Amino acid sequence: METAHGEVASVNQNGVYSFTKPARDAIVLVAGLGVEGDTHAGVHVRHRSRVKADPAQPNLRQVHLIHEELFADVARKGYDVRPGNLGENVTTRGLALLDLPVGTILRFGPPPESANHPESADRAGNSGRDEAAGNVLAGVLGAAAAATLNEPTARAAEALRAALAREEAAEQERGPDSRPALVVAGLRNPCQQINNFRPGLLKEVIAHDEHGGLVRKGGIMAVVLRGGVVRPGDAITAEFPPSPHARLEPV
Repeated sequence: METAHGEVASVNQNGVYSFTKPARDAIVLVAGLGVEGDTHAGVHVRHRSRVKADPAQPNLRQVHLIHEELFADVARKGYDVRPGNLGENVTTRGLALLDLPVGTILRFGPPPESANHPESADRAGNSGRDEAAGNVLAGVLGAAAAATLNEPTARAAEALRAALAREEAAEQERGPDSRPALVVAGLRNPCQQINNFRPGLLKEVIAHDEHGGLVRKGGIMAVVLRGGVVRPGDAITAEFPPSPHARLEPV
């Protein structure tokens, strides 16, 4: 299995609708829903623009991640951006988030061989880790099956189903991996709210590649596969899906 590695730089959560999310000492992932106490957690879409368009759509945007390296890039252009300022739940370091294939599984914390560490039980908490992955994702996958999806969302939902199948097969072979985990669903589509936060910043979060294609730098969106506690400093292991890999699209 192809993997990549990074770490958590910050975790951020907000229980009210606001563009920014305050940094926290820890957040709790809840399988199939999102970040405990966060306004964007749920089975169906919670972002207000998506709710207005179609509240029956599945929430493939339960957890928002941004790479810390983006903040250094925009700082060179004169923009002061800190973790949580752009509304992400998890700020990462050392992991090329935008290059991850759709359906990548992100696991947080020490690997299974370190599971005897006393921290492991505390990390898992009671956020659904002992429940079969298929059970906890039934809600969001059911919402996807019931809704009319655009093509990128349909492809993301299929990648989620495939990641779930891989996880269930791995559980049968080795037993459950107790680490909190996400499935990468797609890209965040940067919007005018970024300019409302810092005038002019939006143009630094959207670029074009050498072929003229749009490059969205505003992070990625994910669905919670397995619940548990995530803290700054936690290791991140990215487990890629089998080849051929599909690129991330806005969801």
